[in-house]
Amino acid sequence: MNATLLAVALSLVSAGAYAAAAVAQSRLAGRTDPATGFLRMLRRGAWWSAVGLNAAGALLHVAALNYGPLTLVQPLGALTLVVAVPLGARAAGRRVGRVEWRGTALTLLGLGALLLTAGGSAPHDTLTLPEALGVGAATMAVVAGLGRPGVRPGLRHAAASGITSGVASALTQTLTVAVTDHSGGPLFSWRLLTVALLVSAFAMGGLLLSQTAYRGGLGAPLAVVTLANPVAAAAIGLVLLGERLQGGPVSLALALLGAAAAVRGVVLLSRAQARGTEPDDAPRDPAPVDRPSSRAVIRSPRRADTATPQPVPDPVPAHAGG
Repeated sequence: MNATLLAVALSLVSAGAYAAAAVAQSRLAGRTDPATGFLRMLRRGAWWSAVGLNAAGALLHVAALNYGPLTLVQPLGALTLVVAVPLGARAAGRRVGRVEWRGTALTLLGLGALLLTAGGSAPHDTLTLPEALGVGAATMAVVAGLGRPGVRPGLRHAAASGITSGVASALTQTLTVAVTDHSGGPLFSWRLLTVALLVSAFAMGGLLLSQTAYRGGLGAPLAVVTLANPVAAAAIGLVLLGERLQGGPVSLALALLGAAAAVRGVVLLSRAQARGTEPDDAPRDPAPVDRPSSRAVIRSPRRADTATPQPVPDPVPAHAGG
């Protein structure tokens, strides 16, 4: 099988595993009191199920990075959100609404346009030790800034989770390419050990940050994670690993249109899921309209009843005057 097709196939299965893990984490976050602490959550089997799904997705993602560049593999991570839409709706006991379907279609179209411009060659460049340390230090600084107290903590934690996961993917590619290199270099070195430690730290940090972000719901945080992850990884691939987009100005324009469509689709999905959108034909929509009208009908007789006794005092003065 062609290396590019194999990378795409592995990425698709990885996205499915990540989507199932995200839905499981979201349900767990909704049932867990933040005041109970992280240690109590570690005792729950649902948490370890989510960890297992994330681990499976990570292993498949690592395998995909061994056959495809970051600019190809990372955009496929957007399929995690696309898969999570029906899974999350099914877990919530509802059907997927029209806005969610439209967002899914736009995300897929934009993703397809991006894949047409992505590099198709197998990765061969790796990060040096100073580059890996610089990437790690910059990532920790960004995460520390996003972790400050302030507004919208869920979205900021989601952005931090996406960035750390994307950086972990970039470092993982360096690790896998270096380990599978048959040039006769040392299998174990300070560079590989440092990269492995950074991968472990950022992968676990991304998992914990996403669990915190999902306390406010699944849609918007997962959309932010989905956007931040490929942006961080692609930036490292384009700046430090020498990866390039295929084609000339036409391909660049197609990539920009695809990115705009994907962003629009993710925004629609995040808004729909953040509002808990019901299907357009759901029978519960007219209920809030009928209730105020029924109350108005009930109130009007009460006002009429209270007004009718008012003329009663008239006979009293008339009788007293006679």
